[in-house]
Amino acid sequence: MTRYPRVVLKKDKEAALKRFHPWLFSGAIERTIGTCFPGDIVEVYSISHDYLATGHFQDGSIAVKLFTFQQQEIDYSFWKEKIARAYRLRTALGLTSSFSTTAYRLVFTEGDELPGLIIDWYNGVAVIQTHSLGMHLIKPDLVNILKEIYGEGLKAVYDKSAETTLLSVPPSKEVGDKGRNNRVEDGYLFGIPQNGLITETGHTFLVDWERGQKTGFFLDQRSNRMFAQFYAENKKVLNAFCYSGAFSVYALKGGAILVHSVDSSKQAIEWTKENLALNGIDSTRHESSVADVKRFLVQSTATYDMIILDPPAFAKHHNITHNALQAYIHINSEAMKKINPGGILMTYSCSQAISREMFRSAIQAAALETGRKIRILHHLSQGPDHPVSIYHPEGEYLKGLILQVD
Repeated sequence: MTRYPRVVLKKDKEAALKRFHPWLFSGAIERTIGTCFPGDIVEVYSISHDYLATGHFQDGSIAVKLFTFQQQEIDYSFWKEKIARAYRLRTALGLTSSFSTTAYRLVFTEGDELPGLIIDWYNGVAVIQTHSLGMHLIKPDLVNILKEIYGEGLKAVYDKSAETTLLSVPPSKEVGDKGRNNRVEDGYLFGIPQNGLITETGHTFLVDWERGQKTGFFLDQRSNRMFAQFYAENKKVLNAFCYSGAFSVYALKGGAILVHSVDSSKQAIEWTKENLALNGIDSTRHESSVADVKRFLVQSTATYDMIILDPPAFAKHHNITHNALQAYIHINSEAMKKINPGGILMTYSCSQAISREMFRSAIQAAALETGRKIRILHHLSQGPDHPVSIYHPEGEYLKGLILQVD
């Protein structure tokens, strides 16, 4: 077996790893044995020299992202079995052979025991996003594994990691002609540019993984969009932070009399209009506005029977959670003021740093500001193709509530 560099923990710092938590923080490290560069595979040992886990070494407070707790060779077969296991789960969920849904998350970081790696499947195109240098360095293997799993069904592999992966490697490990401390460049790793049309529960969407947010589409909201379709009948709906209009399409398909889509991005509104047209929706039932949502909620005099609030992450780090909570209180309070009696508020947080309890407390504070009677109808989270390891509760990043506002 290959001998990897070792990371040795301080005394009594192994408890989290024995509970299979996949993050090792830098403060727990006593020393390293052998040279450890960012992106290297390392083995973690207790101070008494007991093997604990294996993972990718990296700079930052999370010093090692752990992908196995069994001592073994980390080679092509290892990565292939991890991704094949993720594929088998999506098959069991009915996603890999569905005609009504042709897009799903194939790999969800820690939830699939592959921390630092996301792979989304868009009707023949796999979009890879790495959040660690270690995962970036195995991309050639990832492409070949995807070819083996999907065969001729794989048309292209696109790398969307420019915003998430920083190259900081020794000269011997530099990738291509990129220097140290440069970000990865987005681009096709296999195949040629493809049509971005997908189907989700029978609805058609255009996904632009090259220019869009994240990997191009918010697959985590699939099941939650079905709630929007269920509740929208005969309602006037506001879809705030609409992005490419998926919630708007579902609401209109559910019988909404009017949907108003608002986003600060002109491109997002253009995508929304394209997606409405793809689904044959009468444009007279839809209005759109390029506007800052917070300002729109404060200044608008319109009222709605249902409002959908799906903002971007207000807190990406724990040290700004207070400001983020104030932002959630503000936008939800303003939304509650705009809902007609008996109406519905669908509200979300995708900030990992905001716990479910913190988010619920923020919504309660917003309700208190308005003085309205509000009841919780549903607690929501991400879809099952974004599984959460029982040992890594931080993986449940998406929190949602459906509220009735009297």
